[in-house]
Amino acid sequence: MDTSDPKPSDGASPGDPVHGNGSEVLMHMPVDVRSVSLGVLAVLACIVILRWAADVFIPLMIGVMLAYALSPVVDRLVRWRIPAALAAALVMLSLVGGVAVTGYVLEDDAMELIDSLPETARKIGQVLRPSRSSSDSALQKVEKAAAEIERAANDGAAPTPTRGVTRVRVERPSFNIRDHLWIGTIGLATLVGQAVIVLFITFFMLASGDTFRRKLVKIAGPTFSKKKITVQMLDEITALIQRYLLVQVFTSVLVGITTWLVFMWIGLEQAPVWGVLAGVLNMIPYLGAIAVTGGSALVGFVQFGSVEMGLVVGGASFVIQTIEGYLVTPWLTSRAIRMSPVVVFVAVLLFGWLWGVWGLLLGVPIVMVIKAVCERVDDLKPIGELLGA
Repeated sequence: MDTSDPKPSDGASPGDPVHGNGSEVLMHMPVDVRSVSLGVLAVLACIVILRWAADVFIPLMIGVMLAYALSPVVDRLVRWRIPAALAAALVMLSLVGGVAVTGYVLEDDAMELIDSLPETARKIGQVLRPSRSSSDSALQKVEKAAAEIERAANDGAAPTPTRGVTRVRVERPSFNIRDHLWIGTIGLATLVGQAVIVLFITFFMLASGDTFRRKLVKIAGPTFSKKKITVQMLDEITALIQRYLLVQVFTSVLVGITTWLVFMWIGLEQAPVWGVLAGVLNMIPYLGAIAVTGGSALVGFVQFGSVEMGLVVGGASFVIQTIEGYLVTPWLTSRAIRMSPVVVFVAVLLFGWLWGVWGLLLGVPIVMVIKAVCERVDDLKPIGELLGA
């Protein structure tokens, strides 16, 4: 009688799926634990470096994004026989000049909006502070009861002061506006310095043309196939980032114009300023819509003097942001970048934790670059498939 182990009768090799009793299927997949461990450590090291060197990576990534956004304009000027450096300088001067002109045109409305902030805070305080003649609310009754209990406990537990012992009272330091002004000045100077760095990075990348592209193709490898894959990868990265930026600009302009027209129809003052704010903050996922909706509702409450009108203004902004965020942008983005909505949300969450507001802006483009690279490397294709739609 043969007592040896049974062998598959269908000619299956040891590495193929082996059928057990019944319908159970066992699949043997070799896993290299060492490679997986090294990959996990490399990812963790990258996260630590990105968080530690955020002051370096944030301006660099913003500059790269601006260079990708403005490169079609520079390429068009270069085709018109304009040197690349001069074309980049003209584009950058036009960008800075456009921002300066927009700020100059909206300066009066913006100053009126800033001047109305103290009045906004005063009226909000009046609404939140109940009148003395009215009966105490349930919350106030609970607060009074808690204060009485605490006072009784302190009186019962306080020991009789002995002779020769000095009681010490710790007082909070007084509010010093100079310290806050100094901190705000330092923050503003840091922001201006980073903006200048971003402009220089963008200019140098635009002026260099396709120099870095040719160098990447050259160092990709000696074979023609590797150079071809590198060119395809760079082309896909460029197309993805430009399509993504085009969607963001289009939706931001659409939200800004719609907000301006709707607020002007309602009668809200400084409607153009709110339109610009809505368009700019629309590029910040989630937080931008919350800021515009809440701020416009408060300003509407102060201007019209009623909570109902504040809710109307905030509700109008909420409807605009909802239609754009849940209908227009997802449809356009899915057609432009072909990424899973779950991956987009996780990218925004991760880079928002790493870099704050700037991470909310840069998270999706960075993941798009990772996806394009993974789809062109054989060992990383499973990751590209996981990131795709």
